[in-house]
Amino acid sequence: MSDTRKAIENDHARRVREMFATIAGRYDLLNHLLSGQMDKRWRKLVARRLRERLETNDAVVLDVACGTGDLSLELFETLGARVVATDFCRPMLEIAARKVAKSTPTGRTPIPLIEGDALRLPFLDRSFDGVTIAFGLRNLSNVERGLAELLRVLKPGASLAILEFSQPVVPGFSFLFKAYFTKLLPFVGGLISGSRSAYRYLPDSVSRFPDQKELVARMQQVGFERVEYQNLTGGIAAVHLATRPR
Repeated sequence: MSDTRKAIENDHARRVREMFATIAGRYDLLNHLLSGQMDKRWRKLVARRLRERLETNDAVVLDVACGTGDLSLELFETLGARVVATDFCRPMLEIAARKVAKSTPTGRTPIPLIEGDALRLPFLDRSFDGVTIAFGLRNLSNVERGLAELLRVLKPGASLAILEFSQPVVPGFSFLFKAYFTKLLPFVGGLISGSRSAYRYLPDSVSRFPDQKELVARMQQVGFERVEYQNLTGGIAAVHLATRPR
């Protein structure tokens, strides 16, 4: 990688980290409010779909870009697996830590929360029986490098689940969603969080992110197999599933 490209990616990561640190305190409230609670249902579906692909009852699952820990806890409860969570924004991890402390039943090992960059995960090759990333892949400065890093830490035959905003597929719905996403959401999100730039960033990042079929192609190019996707709520979001070859 050239020094110029590296500097651009490092600057992107710094700006995204600072943005999430700014809105961390209102992040959960706005996620649930602005999605009409759909984000909770989406995370439950991700956990169920990953459970279908797990090949061991003693699985260890990594949740990348875990944010405030909602998907990590859903995986913990649904899979009965050991879950490890990582994010590069410390204020988000601090909120996740409070949730984990409150939600972990007595007698079960709590979820380790590790500060780390999704492009340079602090884990050995072939470490995990499953990997998830929810609403984090589009924030990376290099999607392909991020996918390659997710592939690296998966065991052969293990599966990845990606939950991400996508492109609506229902005729007529796309226009309404775009109006909501680019006008109302930034206004309400900015008003409540105190950071309008953060909620202007959201629709901008989604518009630049690959659509459902393009993401399938990029996952296959990196080396994943058995790649499939499921549209959620008319394509507002999608869950992509894939497996590392044996």
